Amino acid sequence: MTKRQKLELTWIGKDARPKLEPRILLSDTKFSYHATHRVSEGDIFDNRLIFGDNLLALKALEQEFAGKVKCVFIDPPYNTGSAFTHYDDGIEHSIWLGLMRDRLEIIRRLMAKDGSLWITIDDNEAHYLKVLCDEVFGRANFVSNVIWQKKFSPQNDAKWISNSHDHILCYALDKSCWFPNALPRSAEMDERYKNPDEDPRGPWTATDLTRAEHRDRDFWGLVTPSGKTVFPAKGRSWSRPKENIEKLKADNRLWFGPNGSNLPRLKKYLTEMEGGVTPQSIWFHNEVGNNQEAKKEILQIDAEFVFDTPKPERLIYRILHLATNPGDLVLDSFAGSGTTGVVAHKMGRRWIMVELGEHCHTHIIPRLQKVINGADKGGVTDIVNWKGGGGFRYYRVAPSLLQQDRWGNWVINKEYNAEMLAAAICKLEGFTYAPNDAHYWQHGYSTELDFIYVTTQTLNADQLQALSDEVGEGRSLLVCCAAYRGSADRFANLTLKKIPKMVLSKCEWGHDDYSLNVENLPMQQKPKVESPRQGGLFGNGEEQA
Repeated sequence: MTKRQKLELTWIGKDARPKLEPRILLSDTKFSYHATHRVSEGDIFDNRLIFGDNLLALKALEQEFAGKVKCVFIDPPYNTGSAFTHYDDGIEHSIWLGLMRDRLEIIRRLMAKDGSLWITIDDNEAHYLKVLCDEVFGRANFVSNVIWQKKFSPQNDAKWISNSHDHILCYALDKSCWFPNALPRSAEMDERYKNPDEDPRGPWTATDLTRAEHRDRDFWGLVTPSGKTVFPAKGRSWSRPKENIEKLKADNRLWFGPNGSNLPRLKKYLTEMEGGVTPQSIWFHNEVGNNQEAKKEILQIDAEFVFDTPKPERLIYRILHLATNPGDLVLDSFAGSGTTGVVAHKMGRRWIMVELGEHCHTHIIPRLQKVINGADKGGVTDIVNWKGGGGFRYYRVAPSLLQQDRWGNWVINKEYNAEMLAAAICKLEGFTYAPNDAHYWQHGYSTELDFIYVTTQTLNADQLQALSDEVGEGRSLLVCCAAYRGSADRFANLTLKKIPKMVLSKCEWGHDDYSLNVENLPMQQKPKVESPRQGGLFGNGEEQA
C-alpha cells in the first residue's frame, strides 16, 4: 500500500522536535513596576514581562493562557545572518524553519478562538514562512500579506533593487470567527466628499454602478436627464436590477455628470459612512510610520542604544486597533525594544512580552517605566491621549527542574526550594498550583476533588495512612515524594509516585537555549560516565528527608 502524499514544505530535520520542559515562571519584585496611584478606572497592572528563552517561556505560559490570547505580534529574526557563514544554504533555512515551527505551534495553542497572529518578515524568509504558517494554521486561515513601506527613499547603493518594504503575514486561528475592526476615518477622507449639485443630503462621492461581467438581463439602455441613452461599457453590465436603478434615479441618488449626459455613478453620502474604513493590504509610511521614525522613538528613550529593525509605534497601533479591543490580551514573544508592550499599554490592552537579551533590563524596563509614569510624550501618546498609569510584573524563566550530578544521574536542581518544586511538579502533572493553608497536603488541584501533594520526604506507612484518612472518601490525592514504605495499592484514594523518577521521561532536561541563533545550538552530547552508585534525590547519594 503506497503512502498517501500531501502538499507540504519539507526541510532538513523537520521531524526532529524538542521535548520541551514546561518551566515555571519566577516573579521578581525588584524589576516589577507600577504607578503610585490610579490614573483611570481602566488601569491595568497584571501585565507580564518575561526574561528568558522565548520557546521555554511560551511553553511556560501554555497551561495558564491556552486559548486566551487575542492578538500575537512577533518580529522574529529575519534569519541568523553571519552565524550561518559556514553552513550550506539548505541547513540555514532548515534550522530557521524548525525553530520557527516550534514557536508557532505553541502560539497557535495560546490564541483565542477569535484571535489573530501578525508576523513582520522580509523577503529573505517571507515565502518560506508563508508556507510554514499555512501548515501550522491551515491555508484557509490565511488573512492577508500586508505590505508595509518601511523606507520612503531609495537606497542608491542597492546592487539590484532598493528594498522599501517588509511583509506582515496575518493569520486567524479560525477565519470564520475573526474579523478586523474598521479603521477610523480621517479628515483627508472626508474632504473627498463634495456636493456639486447641492444635494440636501450633504456631501457625497460617486462610485461605479456597473459590474465587470456581461449579463444580458442587466445590459439595457438608461435615459439620462439630458435625454441621451447610455449603456454599460463592452463586457460590463449594470450592478443592480433595472427597477432598483430607476428608483435611485428618481431619488436623485445617481450622478450623470455636470451636463446630465454621462454614464451614471452612484452617490455615497458622507452621513452614511458610519463604522469606519475597511483596511487595505498596503500600508504607507505616512500612515503607520517607517524605520527612521522608529529609531527616533528609540533614541528618545536611550540615545546610546540603537536597534537594527525597531518597529514604529504607529505600526503596532494599527495592528492592535484592527485585531483587539480594550482589555484584550496581546502577546509578543520577540519583544526587542518593547514597542508592542508600550503601545498595548497606552491603548488599554493587557500584554505579555518575552525577551532574552540583556536590553530587557537596560532598555525595555526603563521605557515601560517612562510610559507608566506618563513621561513618554512620543509615539502614539497624543493619538490615544495617554496620561500614564498601570504597571507590570517581571518574571524570569526558572532553571531546569533536574540537573545531572557528577555521575550523570538526574537529580532535583539545587536552586529549587520546596515551593518551586511543588509548583514545577504541579505543572508537569497537569495540576493548577494553588497551596491551601488549611490543608498542608493540598499543593494544587486538577478538579474540585483531585489534589496533589509534593514533598522531598520518604513517607512511611503511618504517614500515608494519616494522609489517606484526611483526604477521605470521594477525593483523590497524587502523592509525589522521594520514596515511600509499604504497598502503593494499599490506599484507594492515594496515588504514589517517586521524585524524580516520575518525571524523567516527560521532557528534555537541562536545555536552556532554544534561541534563533545557530551559534547557540547545543553540541552533540558526550557519552555519559557510568555511575558507580545511584545518586539520591539531590545527588549526594542519599535521599533527603
